[in-house]
Amino acid sequence: MTADDSFGRLDDDDYPAYTMGRAAEMLNTTQSFLRTIGEHRLITPLRSPGGHRRYSRYQLRIAARARELVDNGTPIEAACRIVILEDQLEEAQRINTEHRRAAEPVNRAAAVA
Repeated sequence: MTADDSFGRLDDDDYPAYTMGRAAEMLNTTQSFLRTIGEHRLITPLRSPGGHRRYSRYQLRIAARARELVDNGTPIEAACRIVILEDQLEEAQRINTEHRRAAEPVNRAAAVA
């Protein structure tokens, strides 16, 4: 990948651009917290060719939500499960919206006929 290719991916929420140290710094947390939420399968960082963890912006948002719950007293295991369920709900709602939009022309045509 060339430098030009890398710059083009900066807007990609799934591009693993952040090292563990930088991710922890951005979230104002510890590297241990990131490892723990990884162990609970909340996020699975990609690995660099050297084996170092790399995080995407999407993963950092997920980790930030877990951190918020933990900071408010939720046990980390429960926080991870809550965030997973929230993410699944959001995805299901997005899919439902797409299905409704796709069905609208069919429903309109049936109403006119």
